[in-house]
Amino acid sequence: MSLHPTTPAFKENAHRALGDTELQKALGHVQGGFINKRAAAVERLPEFETLRESARDLKDHVLAHLDLYLEHYETQVRAAGGQVHFARTGEEACKTIVDICKAHGAKSVTKGKSMVSEEIGLNDAIEAAGMAAVETDLGEYIIQLRHETPSHIIAPAVHLTKEQVEADFRRVHSHLDAARDLSEPVQLLTEARGVLREKFLAADVGITGANFLVAETGSSIIVTNEGNGDLTQTLPKVHIVIASIEKIVPTLEDASLLMRVLARSATGQDMSVYTTLSTGPRRAGDPDGPEHYHIVLVDNGRSSMLGGEFEDMLRCIRCGACMNHCPIYHAIGGHAYGWVYPGPMGAVLTPALIGVEKGGNLPNASTFCGRCEAVCPVKIPLPNLMRHWREREFERHLTPAVQRFGLGIWGFFARRPSLYRLATSLAMRVLGFVGRDKGRFAKLPLASGWTQFRDMPAPSGETFQSEWRARQKERRS
Repeated sequence: MSLHPTTPAFKENAHRALGDTELQKALGHVQGGFINKRAAAVERLPEFETLRESARDLKDHVLAHLDLYLEHYETQVRAAGGQVHFARTGEEACKTIVDICKAHGAKSVTKGKSMVSEEIGLNDAIEAAGMAAVETDLGEYIIQLRHETPSHIIAPAVHLTKEQVEADFRRVHSHLDAARDLSEPVQLLTEARGVLREKFLAADVGITGANFLVAETGSSIIVTNEGNGDLTQTLPKVHIVIASIEKIVPTLEDASLLMRVLARSATGQDMSVYTTLSTGPRRAGDPDGPEHYHIVLVDNGRSSMLGGEFEDMLRCIRCGACMNHCPIYHAIGGHAYGWVYPGPMGAVLTPALIGVEKGGNLPNASTFCGRCEAVCPVKIPLPNLMRHWREREFERHLTPAVQRFGLGIWGFFARRPSLYRLATSLAMRVLGFVGRDKGRFAKLPLASGWTQFRDMPAPSGETFQSEWRARQKERRS
């Protein structure tokens, strides 16, 4: 599926998503599948808020000393027998990985779930080099069959219904019995397991992402609920870890702190089913593991965020809690955002990585209700960061001319308090008088975007400021 992260495409994607009945049916599962489970998990851990503060402080410390931790991590990886490759851009990262695969004569590559690999288009690069890349996470495997990108960073196929998945399996797994029963999720899972098992055994190279990179030991850590990550990195002769540079943590103890908030925020679990640490290639006496171990560290615009107003976004541990609780995401799903990172975190990260010219409309896809910041395990001030992007969009004249004109008028009055009070008081009185019979407006000039879907209540005739002044006067008298 080709997605174009531009301002007009986002609006078109959103309108299309709102009218997609299958998508709306699938998105209905987000409430019970994520929100309620997270609330229950947090309630079971009284110190959760304290852990959030500690996690925030830890990530801030790492970002302030990122160069030192990256150097130490590289030293430890090499000491364990691995190799480290730094990639400034996505293109460099893809070339590095393709070159490693070619050097080992790879024909088949299995992959664990990795958002940064989606970000740089790694699968396309591998396939363009004549190799097969197979996603082994069930959700990623499903969307690969559909030639789509993930619609959620932890549940890539959350936008699909069971019936859609069954149809795709019957279409692609045409070598299996056409009369087989796939009416239940467990049957779909069993079929995927059987098909993927052959891919695991045939793979020459395994590629995984990393939830955390531990500077103390040179280890990479992945958390999964399926175990596919373990098979991806232990069966092939070559294991490649691809991760963005901010995934570094100082020690194993620090990683354990972040894992305590990660699973609870993401899926409402106390801990993911599998937590796997990799430290270098197989050593003498090891029963399994790869012969070669490579780490590809990707910058791709992140270093430019350090020390700036968007540095807080680099604290993100990819739990997905912000989108799970976002009313906008609930309404349109992830594909409407036009790139690999949806929801509130995508509304901040996407413009930072691809430019505000292409992703500038995403920060406008927010009610600013604050739920995203309230549930973020590392306390990223997402609404505030979206405001910064809105300011930049406005400054560069990227917003529609009508919108800039309206904001300009509002700004003129807002800088003149007396005139503002007079104008708003007059407007409220006029609207209150016109709407006095029905008490609402089904159509209102300059507010068609609101009244297209809902009525606008008619004001009582007084502004909040005038009511407040009147009550203050009563109290003094």
